[in-house]
Amino acid sequence: MMLEREEYVEQAYFFQVLRERQQQNLSTQDLLRTVREELLSTTRLPMAVDFLRTELRHSGTFAPAMAKLAHYFTPFQTFVIAEAERERGRFDFTVALQILEREARYRADGATRQGIFLYQFECLSRNRLGYDKGLDAVAGDPIFDDAWREWIATVRRQVGLVDIADMIYVRSPHYVNVRQRQGLDLAGPEKPVLFGEKEGKIALANRRRDPLLLFSALERHLNYPQVPRPKPMDESRLLLPTLLRRVERLEMRLKLLEEEEKGGIDLTKFFGKSVPPPEVDGT
Repeated sequence: MMLEREEYVEQAYFFQVLRERQQQNLSTQDLLRTVREELLSTTRLPMAVDFLRTELRHSGTFAPAMAKLAHYFTPFQTFVIAEAERERGRFDFTVALQILEREARYRADGATRQGIFLYQFECLSRNRLGYDKGLDAVAGDPIFDDAWREWIATVRRQVGLVDIADMIYVRSPHYVNVRQRQGLDLAGPEKPVLFGEKEGKIALANRRRDPLLLFSALERHLNYPQVPRPKPMDESRLLLPTLLRRVERLEMRLKLLEEEEKGGIDLTKFFGKSVPPPEVDGT
């Protein structure tokens, strides 16, 4: 079942605060306890946070607890957190929280099925989270009906073989209008229209191009939520230690040059302390 708007508002706040306060020297359990007191008590999220904190104490991860709360957290939310908590994965937990924050905020503002699918699909593509399990999680979202779930299963089978822009285009009224203007029949039996006229036009304009260009155009023209981008590593933090090491090496070289000019380098100071040989008992 879909949640009330206030639940998504509190979810967005929860993921945002959890992400921002991770930099503090607090354990995750203490952080959850603090955030729980800030949440609206008329929602179900405080009870969910209590359960998360209890399970975190036993397993050390969020995803199993979220999976047990399938009536509250969507399969996609659980999947994103599970990928971030995977030991050998490279998916940043901070980015995962930001993904869930923006999705919850979009739902609170009145999400559409088209927007939710495109946002979640771009999250899978941009972060290389895997289409098999990822699209299964997307299809489990309660916002989608049977027609959408059937189409998502088709996308799961054909992704990588068929351009995503083509799959969107043929499920839009723009495809029907173009075929009618050209005097052509529809290819195959008529299927449910899942996208709007604008999505169809944008998809047609981005055929055989980088899918990220398609997602960017949809975000610009239809105000779909933008998927968070991982921030590049700040190399300026490593600049000062590197400069200090170089200065130390230069100082050492200058000292060696000065000693050489004064009469030679005393190599004995580079030797380790001599250790007398152990005494051997001849008896």
